[in-house]
Amino acid sequence: MADRYRIEKDSMGEMQVPETALWRAQTERARQNFQISSLRLPIPTLQAIAHIKAAAAAANQQLGYLDADIAAAVIKVAKDIARKPDPTQFPLDVFQTGSGTSTNMNMNEVIAETVCRDQGREIHANDHVNCSQSSNDVIPSSIQISAVLELERHWLPAIRHLLKVIDEKAKTLEQVTKTGRTHLMDAMPITMAQELQAWRAQLTHCEHAVCDVMQRLRALPQGGTAVGTGVNAPTGFREAFCEALSQHTGSHFFPAENAFAGIAGQELSLQLAGALNSCGAVLLKISNDLRWMNSGPLAGLGEITLKALQPGSSIMPGKVNPVIPEAVAMVAAHVAGSYQSIATAAQQGNFQLNVMLPLVAYHLNESIAISAQAMYALADQAIADFTVNHANLEQALARNPILVTALNSVIGYNKAAEIAKRAYQEQRPVLDVALEMTDLSRAQLEILLDPKQLTHGGIPGAEQA
Repeated sequence: MADRYRIEKDSMGEMQVPETALWRAQTERARQNFQISSLRLPIPTLQAIAHIKAAAAAANQQLGYLDADIAAAVIKVAKDIARKPDPTQFPLDVFQTGSGTSTNMNMNEVIAETVCRDQGREIHANDHVNCSQSSNDVIPSSIQISAVLELERHWLPAIRHLLKVIDEKAKTLEQVTKTGRTHLMDAMPITMAQELQAWRAQLTHCEHAVCDVMQRLRALPQGGTAVGTGVNAPTGFREAFCEALSQHTGSHFFPAENAFAGIAGQELSLQLAGALNSCGAVLLKISNDLRWMNSGPLAGLGEITLKALQPGSSIMPGKVNPVIPEAVAMVAAHVAGSYQSIATAAQQGNFQLNVMLPLVAYHLNESIAISAQAMYALADQAIADFTVNHANLEQALARNPILVTALNSVIGYNKAAEIAKRAYQEQRPVLDVALEMTDLSRAQLEILLDPKQLTHGGIPGAEQA
């Protein structure tokens, strides 16, 4: 059966729109114009735009620019969309007009058409739903709003959960000493707890960086309208809007000091993307550490065993791979790519408007979402339940010639180097070689070369001196 259509009009003339569609002529034009990819703006972006429409209607009513019944109708529908957008009613490609005007009008038209169908009331997409607004302040503000809300709801809980799991695991590993490595080569011993606590410190740096930029993202350019001057927005709109938005979302927002900057530039989005990319680098480091420590089980380091989650090969029976660290590593690579896209997009603030806003919205929301899920996976499916292969750790420690570093202050660097070279060549414990090549007693050497004591720092054996 042929699709049924209705006729809608805009300033450019008539358009056939699918009968079941809640959008109108402008959205349909954009749907036909932009058929480049299967990518759509993320749900959090649509929710943020809907929040903007509800808050703008409330502010316009408060300031006498919308009748109470019209404002109430817009607010009701906008809040419904903010709770659960129907993706089928927002069909536009991410690769569209750089201001996101098409998506802004998509939201305006869906709200207006929904009010018309539900209440039989004629609502104008521009004059009512878009009152005191422009796509040029709506879309930049929606990027900031969605980022703040998604960070609060998902990303911050995820990193704090990961930090908690690392803390708990580290407490169980305080007495586990292992060979440290620099350049992937044997180095001085550390405890496994110290290794995990380093991860924790790195992640805390990332959390602080995200929280810092998140506070700046709360300052919105909404009310700057077309170019930042606020033309067609009444006095007091920006303050009333942010007050209503804060009430609707439960998160604090306030007017930016300079609306021009928020419309023309995307440096705050880039700062957040950079912080997320930094976190991705740490997640990649942790994932690779886990993969190396788990490597083997016979021909690798074999220091730990990650929980077996699935068969690792379609041809090699019994093979099990570190699938969660690998998946998290790919997330880190993807976030890094998104950062580069946002960096390029942020440079396109030509005069008074950035013209790659939909791309920024897409990549920023996706980076927040996938990095949050990656942190939960890393915490619960890799770190929480790995087991330590104590025998392998102890064997490597006993044969590690780098332990001779602890003798530097007693016998000097050159003599220590001779001992290390001989221990390497003869594949013998460094303590046995040192016993033959120095005047130190076995008791003295056992104190000086005790791997556990060496994890405490300071001058080895100084307490016994």
